[in-house]
Amino acid sequence: MRQYVYGFGEGSREMADLLGGKGANLAEMTRLGLPVPPGFTVTTQACREYLAVGEEPVELGVQVARALADLERRVGRQLGESDNPLLLSVRSGSRFSMPGMMETILDIGLSDASVRGLAKATGQERFAWDSYRRLLQMFGRTVLGVDPELFEDALSRHRADRGVASDTGLDAHDLALLADEFKTLIREATGGEFPQDPVEQLYQAIRAVFRSWNGERARLYRRREHIPDDLGTAVNIQVMVFGNLGPDSGTGVAFTRDPATGARGVYGDYLTDAQGEDVVAGIRNAVPLQELKRLDPSSYLQLGDHLRTLERHYRDLCDVEFTIERGTLWMLQTRVGKRTAEAAFRIAHELVDERLISEDEALARVGGHQLARLMFPRFDEDTTGQPLAHGVPASPGAAVGAAVFDCAEAVRRAAAGEKTVLVRRETTPDDLPGMVAAEAVLTSRGGKTSHAAVVARGMGKVCVCGAEELAVDTGARQFTATDGTVVTEGTVISVDGTAGTVHLGALPLTESPVARFLETGEQDGALTSAVARTLERADAVRRLEVRANADTPEDAARARRFGAQGIGLCRTEHMFLGERRSLVEAMILAEDEAGRREALDTLLPLQRSDFTGILAAMDGLPVTIRLIDPPLHEFLPDRTELAVRVATAPTDRDRRLLAAVERMHESNPMLGLRGVRLGLVVPGLVEMQVRAIAEAVVERTRAGGDPRAEIMVPLVGTAEELRIVRAAAERILAEVSETSGIAVRCPVGTMIELPRAALTAGRIAEAADFFSFGTNDLTQTAWGLSRDDVEASFFPAYLDQGIFATSPFETLDRDGVGRLIRIAVEEGRAAHPGLKIGVCGEHGGDPDSIHFFHDAGLDYVSCSPFRVPVARLEAGRAAIEGRSA
Repeated sequence: MRQYVYGFGEGSREMADLLGGKGANLAEMTRLGLPVPPGFTVTTQACREYLAVGEEPVELGVQVARALADLERRVGRQLGESDNPLLLSVRSGSRFSMPGMMETILDIGLSDASVRGLAKATGQERFAWDSYRRLLQMFGRTVLGVDPELFEDALSRHRADRGVASDTGLDAHDLALLADEFKTLIREATGGEFPQDPVEQLYQAIRAVFRSWNGERARLYRRREHIPDDLGTAVNIQVMVFGNLGPDSGTGVAFTRDPATGARGVYGDYLTDAQGEDVVAGIRNAVPLQELKRLDPSSYLQLGDHLRTLERHYRDLCDVEFTIERGTLWMLQTRVGKRTAEAAFRIAHELVDERLISEDEALARVGGHQLARLMFPRFDEDTTGQPLAHGVPASPGAAVGAAVFDCAEAVRRAAAGEKTVLVRRETTPDDLPGMVAAEAVLTSRGGKTSHAAVVARGMGKVCVCGAEELAVDTGARQFTATDGTVVTEGTVISVDGTAGTVHLGALPLTESPVARFLETGEQDGALTSAVARTLERADAVRRLEVRANADTPEDAARARRFGAQGIGLCRTEHMFLGERRSLVEAMILAEDEAGRREALDTLLPLQRSDFTGILAAMDGLPVTIRLIDPPLHEFLPDRTELAVRVATAPTDRDRRLLAAVERMHESNPMLGLRGVRLGLVVPGLVEMQVRAIAEAVVERTRAGGDPRAEIMVPLVGTAEELRIVRAAAERILAEVSETSGIAVRCPVGTMIELPRAALTAGRIAEAADFFSFGTNDLTQTAWGLSRDDVEASFFPAYLDQGIFATSPFETLDRDGVGRLIRIAVEEGRAAHPGLKIGVCGEHGGDPDSIHFFHDAGLDYVSCSPFRVPVARLEAGRAAIEGRSA
């Protein structure tokens, strides 16, 4: 019989796939001898089977009953008994952390009878009725589907009737009346009674947690974090311990290091006389964890010992939830903590220095996305001025946007292209779509461990929490600062997640210290030192070279400073824009060979100068120059604009230009006269560009340089196209070599950007010195998509419906486009052993795609200059991943 239920003493952290992250870590803490309230875990397998058929496996009920009976024997109490009831918490726990995205139900076992037994056993009638009220509210919302606003409205009405501002002002009688009202709400909303049988409560709660795996916010979070939909969640059933039993009780969240900066020390929040959800929800502003040292020195010392044990055992930053019940410390949960990009780099290398992990492990623990975030600009400290408010710096960075006060408005404005800041008193899991859409999150309540802080850090969003100086009125869609400033919806504000400040208006941005270090090599503190060590290790272990896409000497020089090992794509068409456009127009309008030759001869020295500068900037490194690719009509004025000019104030030149535009018009220019096809039908074009490259090589050689130009032919679909262009190029190279007296040797290769080219790569390789995958066009042609059109039309719907986990133009489609690449690599090298192969599309700087290119056997990736450090890092991580696979 399959085992669906495991006691905490049976599992370990290695069983996270089956027990979920939370269940596996509870088992691990139990094995370590830490004070964990006893319990058991229902497996992810049970969840998957339940979701597949709509009912739990037959054996599950028997196994839960057996585990419950064992638990009751261990603690000496029975679930929901009338005199001293055992109460349980029921929590979700998937393989990957999804904070707040699924359901939790506390105080399972309370009923009309047992609530009085709890009051008698604890001597606290108010506590008992408050616990019952919480159960009714949680159970009604999560299990029975009652509108949560009904409970909130009733609670608000009772507070108003008593003239109190918070729930703590309600006494036992008030809470008993509220519990009765909640039961009435449940009856009216569902047509049934709240279940008084504690075992029935337990089974219904387990099913509700299973169903929450497919809840809207859980699905949205999984799409955002690229978590598979088929994993399911485990369910953890645990003996309740209470932090709301008086001043000697409390609850908190602790980190073994600062999750925002990575600094050593114990960080977290603590609330006296409170339950765990009060801290996470940010409903009450907690005190710093260090305050526990004064309130309860013994528990503080024990907690410190347990935190050190966990960090040494997990060899990483740990995030812990704990409760103190009448002076007794209980560890409720641990996990490897979410952290900011800055903290990730610092912590990884401090753990190396502490000899807890190796340099390779440190490299594996940081990622290109995190490095990219560290390169984002920050606010200029000289212009920040007096802030409107201070809060907790929960997730660093700088963001500017219009203040919005609900999730829907953030989503609506973001869809219209407007940057926003989501402002809330506190966030809930239902705010996730708005948090995803906004540039930053600002709350007036909560701390570093509140929902807003944890989720924002995980997403890399700027976040300031607990800005108590702001009175947030979501109904009026405004907040008021202590100086009387009123900020209404749509007003632009600036949020500094590093300093924890909020400013009116749009503050100017300045370069980040990490970006400055990457370009200049000047280290500035612990963070840049950690980044330097990471990249040094990545460079030492990576196999993939990293080149840059650069079209000017300035971009080439910048790329080299960022660590580029050459240029993988130099687009020559960009050199024909601006003032030179008229020369291209002259070439197109030429009525005979002499006119076309004159225009090309005028372009030649300009192209030569361009190439000379780029080769100088990349001296000693390869520079792959792509011959002109786009259709020639792109260099002509707009068709509609010309037609208006010809109709209103015609000139002979405009008439000729309009005729040329009409003549060259194509229904689908992406698949028309462009790339290699231009070189074959426009006489002299390829020869001019190759001659400019060759003469630039001669000029740099005579200047004592080491030019390494490579000629790349775009959009080849058949070997014959490449052979013809190659023959023309070799003829020009030979002519320049003879006339200059300097041997000019430039490898000639091609871009593989058509499915046919990939599928016939063996034949094309016979005429090529190298391949470079143009994954932008290869993705378009493989999918039959026009990127400029589809990203604004149906892509959002495809992403929402889960057809795409992410855009195939951002991260390589491994199954389709990736398959074409593997075929081309395999067949190309079979025909041409040692064939150099790279990639120069945007995917060359995408972290996930880089791992694929490493695995596929490419020699280099090429990306924009600012993504070169990211690519270096990910190439190193890919090498380590490949060794451990």
